Amino acid sequence: MPDSMKGNGKNYKWEVLGLLWMAYLLNQADRQVFNTVLPAIRDSLHLTDTSIGLIATIFNLFYACMVPLGGWAGDRFSRKWVTTLSILFWSVATMFTGLANGVLMLVLMRSVATGGGEAFFGPANYSLLGQYHTDTRARAMSIHQTAYYVGVILAGWLAGKIADSLGWQYSFILFGAAGILWGLLMAVRLQDAPQAEAAAAQVARPRLWDGFKTVFTTPTALMLTIGFSGLIFVITGFMTWVPAFLQEEFGQSQEAAGFNSMFYTYVAAFIGVLLAGNLSDRIGARNHKARMGLQGAGLIAGSVFLLVMGRSTSLWVLYLSFAGWGFFRAFFDANTYTVLYDVTPPRLHASCSSAMIMTGFAVGALAPVILGAMKESTGSLAATFPLLGVIWIVCGLLMLAVARTSYQKDYDKNYQI
Repeated sequence: MPDSMKGNGKNYKWEVLGLLWMAYLLNQADRQVFNTVLPAIRDSLHLTDTSIGLIATIFNLFYACMVPLGGWAGDRFSRKWVTTLSILFWSVATMFTGLANGVLMLVLMRSVATGGGEAFFGPANYSLLGQYHTDTRARAMSIHQTAYYVGVILAGWLAGKIADSLGWQYSFILFGAAGILWGLLMAVRLQDAPQAEAAAAQVARPRLWDGFKTVFTTPTALMLTIGFSGLIFVITGFMTWVPAFLQEEFGQSQEAAGFNSMFYTYVAAFIGVLLAGNLSDRIGARNHKARMGLQGAGLIAGSVFLLVMGRSTSLWVLYLSFAGWGFFRAFFDANTYTVLYDVTPPRLHASCSSAMIMTGFAVGALAPVILGAMKESTGSLAATFPLLGVIWIVCGLLMLAVARTSYQKDYDKNYQI
């Protein structure tokens, strides 16, 4: 087998990035399909805003409960096979979501099967990428993060177009089929990290709770998790309800609302994450705490645009606010796993990732149902944007404070400087 297939070739780490980039794109596109066709599902199955929000909430809660197992598996077993089997499992579940004929089937296929399958992907995906990219980690993570933005834009437009033409069921079936094909390609091309590195990571096999213990006893990792929770709460609420907001408040079709709700946000985020990743690699090598400082500043700047969204009656002002919010949230995205890996031991990277992800998604899971209930009581989603803005301001200020007081200490302790 050639070196490039074994993972020893100099360029193979970029092939790994490419394979995981597309897998992450499909992962995020799969999630956005539901948000894009949410009004059509609600109307065809005669559901309420609160009940449809509850389906999204159960998805995130089940995902949060399962992700520690995903982190444990990612640190104990082949990360190649954990990620590959994950994409195959959730893609099959996505296809079956298209056959749902009621709330119970939606919960089983969407919330339980799809959420459970995706829970095994994130921790192993990020830790495998981190193993291959050391001195290029922030840059690789930033490029990897662009898959998120492309995925939600693609799903926002294409899922809406498919739903308008063929019905919402086919959006799930076609995106699920694409995931199955990519999973089969990953089974052939993706390889675990070189054996010396992998063996070193397995010296002490982690227990299920080791990641939680590390994250919750390391001040920087704990603050990152709190900030991540605030980030996910706002993003989950935004992505679940903004397509419906554009359809109901501005009379847009499913295709138009799916595209417009995501395009301006994630094109700007695409630019922002590449800028932030390069900036982080340049200044983070000299001043480690600057990475978290960029995250905190991004949340505070992004909150301004959330507040503007709540008062906007002009589509173009709304679109510009989407773009500003997306640009500055990317400063958090670009540094999330680089910060976490700076202050936690390599052998626990997947487990620590899962602890952060579980906490973030457990908090974020509340957003769809809370915002759905607020929407029903006020008659408009616009009333929820100020709440989202305040959450980001608080998280941003706390992150700036902890970056100043704890980051360098935790970094030095981790690397025993």
